[in-house]
Amino acid sequence: MSRPDYTNDDRFDGLFLQIAHQTQGIEPILDTLFSFLRRKSDFFSPPGGEDNEQGCEAAVAKVNEVVKKHVDIYLQGKKKEDEERLKKLRLKQEREAAAAAKKSIDEEGVIELGEDGFDISSDAPSSKLSAKETATVTELKFDRQPPATMTEENNNDGKSGKQDEEGDEEEDNAAPPIGNGGTVDGKYIWTQSLQELTINVPLPENTRGRDLNVVISKRHLKIGFVKTKNEFIVDDDLTKPIIVDDSLWTIEDGNRLVLTLQKSNQMEWWDAPCQNDFPKINIQKVQPEHSNLSDLDGETRQTVEKMMFDQRQKALGLPTADEQKKLDILEKFKASHPEMDFSNAKIS
Repeated sequence: MSRPDYTNDDRFDGLFLQIAHQTQGIEPILDTLFSFLRRKSDFFSPPGGEDNEQGCEAAVAKVNEVVKKHVDIYLQGKKKEDEERLKKLRLKQEREAAAAAKKSIDEEGVIELGEDGFDISSDAPSSKLSAKETATVTELKFDRQPPATMTEENNNDGKSGKQDEEGDEEEDNAAPPIGNGGTVDGKYIWTQSLQELTINVPLPENTRGRDLNVVISKRHLKIGFVKTKNEFIVDDDLTKPIIVDDSLWTIEDGNRLVLTLQKSNQMEWWDAPCQNDFPKINIQKVQPEHSNLSDLDGETRQTVEKMMFDQRQKALGLPTADEQKKLDILEKFKASHPEMDFSNAKIS
């Protein structure tokens, strides 16, 4: 009978989650493990009555060997994820470059941009523009569909019955919510399974557990910083009750608070974590899947991470990923056309 592969064994996850909930930290978890080995096993004892110091050195060597093995497994997994992410990113960039090349810059002529941001129009001038031909780019539009006007809205009032039918049909055809959750703007990204709900809260870099004030109750959730006692990121009643003893929180990467809330009723979906959250998802569209960010498939995880990045950028008053991409395209175009005036250029 072959020995089981314990390097990826998840049978004891529930037990370790309980330990993590009680100890609240990596070092306390390791202290608990080595305390057990020291008190209840001969892990540190020298074999065959050898010198105690040699026995301890053998124990340290074994720990280093196991840690090295899991480091290798981790790095291999990350390498595979990075390769897959880069492959998808390249495909996405190629599609976006092809789309950007077809968009018009002004009403009088169409300037096509290549992947490198340079002019590839069939009628593009081969030399610098003359003084009379110098153009002023007043606006770069990256969205084809203009916003609806008041006239259109008024005209549509007489067709409300038809619109309702089309709206219902469009809702039925809507894609399932990512990770069976959504985004609460300015607060967090959340996903769920039938058993638990996971909330990812963006934090400032290098945030530690002692900096936070997190209170998880059966029907209420509070998240804030210790230094701002009366101000909370979240202070709201939960949509449904949870099992407090099986719920926990931790900080990942020094910039993300991850809460895992165990549902009391593990046979129902939530439309939002808290009662005052907006927007709420359509629970008719949810699909059973893992709720932890690390368990999501590569494309879904990349989308959730992008949503978290955009939310953190908005909180800092910085451009989102899509806005930054548009700015980069504009900068490339400006660099390739120094003779043009971009002082009034704007991106919409």
